[in-house]
Amino acid sequence: MRKKPTVKDLFDLKGKRQLTQVFVENTGEALASEEAGIDMIVAMGDITKACRAVAPTTFITGAISYGECASPTEAIRRGFEIWEAGADAIYACMPPDWVREMAHQGLPVVGHVGLVPQKRTWLGGFKAQGKTAASAMRIYRDTLAFQDAGAIGVEMEVVPERVASEIAKRVDILVISMGAGPQDVQYLFASDILGTHTGHYPRHAKKYCDLHAERARLHRMSVDALRSYGEDVASGGLFQPERIVPIQDEEFEKFMDCVDRP
Repeated sequence: MRKKPTVKDLFDLKGKRQLTQVFVENTGEALASEEAGIDMIVAMGDITKACRAVAPTTFITGAISYGECASPTEAIRRGFEIWEAGADAIYACMPPDWVREMAHQGLPVVGHVGLVPQKRTWLGGFKAQGKTAASAMRIYRDTLAFQDAGAIGVEMEVVPERVASEIAKRVDILVISMGAGPQDVQYLFASDILGTHTGHYPRHAKKYCDLHAERARLHRMSVDALRSYGEDVASGGLFQPERIVPIQDEEFEKFMDCVDRP
């Protein structure tokens, strides 16, 4: 059985091998990630405890929802709740000064730079970041700010690989890549890997199977089976001798005598 990595273990692997990280939406995906040997998973705070139960040797980052906390004090409180539920680190889409307060209390925190979906209105929508020198420098400065605040890493989303690689070489914290090339940690959503939906699949994602189609096939099988059951009941076809409990004629006659007796 493998040993669950610590934050120090992750730092020791920086520059030596790329780690895998998957965002999971339920315990089924968490269990599959554990059995597949995925290094790290990200789960929303509310399901962290359940994910820990099925993924005991996987490094779990519990996420605080954007806007869930209105102050650093609330962020610290929520961070410790998620920590106590079994998380090894906390994902916090928050400014570096809030992260600093959390890290000061001993919480391992992961920030977010590049395309931050929750702030897409300021970026003109879901658009790649770091494609100009000015934008790339902004991402570099943001990463340094999180490092200075005590974060253990940053999720770097949809940034040119060359920019992300240069930043990763210049910082000590983990650069967790989602659409930013092969950095310290490669990060994808389980829903994209497993093909559980019919919506948009990001360019950086790769669908390894089509669970949505398989579930649709199983649903059709279920409907057909249930329809056949209903037809069997209506026609009497369900009630074959092998499905009916028998009783000997003699015993049935005795029963009828008792039933009919005044």
